[in-house]
Amino acid sequence: MNTRVVHVIDDDDAVRDSLAFLLGTAGFEVKTYESGQGFLDLREEALEGCVVTDVRMPGLSGFELAVRLRARGSRLPLIVITGEADMPLAIEAMKAGAVDFLEKPFDDGRMIRAIENAISADGEPSGEEGPFDIVARRLAMLSEHERRVLDDLIDGVAGSAAAAEPGAGAQAVQADRDSLVTKMQAGTTADLVRLALVTRRSRKSLR
Repeated sequence: MNTRVVHVIDDDDAVRDSLAFLLGTAGFEVKTYESGQGFLDLREEALEGCVVTDVRMPGLSGFELAVRLRARGSRLPLIVITGEADMPLAIEAMKAGAVDFLEKPFDDGRMIRAIENAISADGEPSGEEGPFDIVARRLAMLSEHERRVLDDLIDGVAGSAAAAEPGAGAQAVQADRDSLVTKMQAGTTADLVRLALVTRRSRKSLR
């Protein structure tokens, strides 16, 4: 089985071409699709490797694609690409079965590492985020309040609370997020959420 096949799904021609070139030079066999439905229609011929898809597309979104693949019993790892405004949708995609997400504009090296992680046997986070056990230890060191803030962020509660409570409330939420980003050495809020979700999934797989 050729696990180094990457199926790139994006309605933007430039994005597809750019990813195809990047991944091709990294030694992957790349197949591109203009839509999630187009990929699903050919799914019987596309059982190997990894899927990289934009999360927001006309027709079938990356989230809906994750749901349908999971319903079909597919074990293909799926990575979603998201803009800042689409992060809640990316989180839902991970809850539906996606293994990772990267926020635009993403670093080329990070994309390659994400794919390598997705197709690896253990599926644990690696690269600049550090080994799985290091990330897990960082999570374990969070206070009860910090864990609640992180859970709320993943569930979308914190954002709603900040919107409903302007001024000091919003500032407090942002301060909590910034503190978590620093403690987890995540870089950005999106990286923080991604690390937490990927680590939780890896931890569950070890049980």
